[in-house]
Amino acid sequence: MVTTQTRQPRRYRSSLRDAQARRTRQRVLDAATAVFLDRGYGGATIRAIADGAKVSVPTVEALFGTKARLLKAAIDVAIAGDDEPVAVLDRGWAADARQAGTAEEFLSVVAGVVAAAQARSAGLVLAVFEGSAKDRELEQVAEQMVAQRAVTASWIVDGVSRVAPLREGCSHEEAVDTVWLLMDPAVFERLTRRRAWTLEHYERWFAQSVARLLTADAPPQGNELPAQRSPGSTARGQG
Repeated sequence: MVTTQTRQPRRYRSSLRDAQARRTRQRVLDAATAVFLDRGYGGATIRAIADGAKVSVPTVEALFGTKARLLKAAIDVAIAGDDEPVAVLDRGWAADARQAGTAEEFLSVVAGVVAAAQARSAGLVLAVFEGSAKDRELEQVAEQMVAQRAVTASWIVDGVSRVAPLREGCSHEEAVDTVWLLMDPAVFERLTRRRAWTLEHYERWFAQSVARLLTADAPPQGNELPAQRSPGSTARGQG
């Protein structure tokens, strides 16, 4: 008796289609990131993004729907560093941070992740706030960004307070607001673009600032921040 195998070829074709669709999606996200950073939200168009990704406008619209949803998707990937369906706070680095025995160890892990995520996403997040005043859907994305940052800030405060007491007079709410402000992408952009800070400088500053502002007995830091450049030492301008 001769049998034919029909399921394996179908699975193979389906797997190929899935891989191709994922590559197309990533090309669109890469092109969108470049266009949003170059033109801002208002100047970006689906046509320009489609051209950059070498796909059609209907393909972009089928994948993401609207320009606002496309920007949100680009931000999500930029923050995480990939498009895996795993929440940022459920990733391996978060588990590593929770194993820390001191605030310094905890913040060392967190600051590295925050700095890298800011480097990838800050410009895109600022594009959201730039366009939100004139776009109701983008305004909703902006609100989501603010809320997500608050969740992360609260997680950081919980992690710090687990291994070190908060300083006297600093409530949990104030501590969250402090970290939330330190994580503002506008702060990152101004320090790295306008004040010419390196990513490593920002990373140390973030960890040290959280420790000094939140904890009762912040230990002295072994790597002090380098001296600041004078206002006239960079041609990038003031921000």
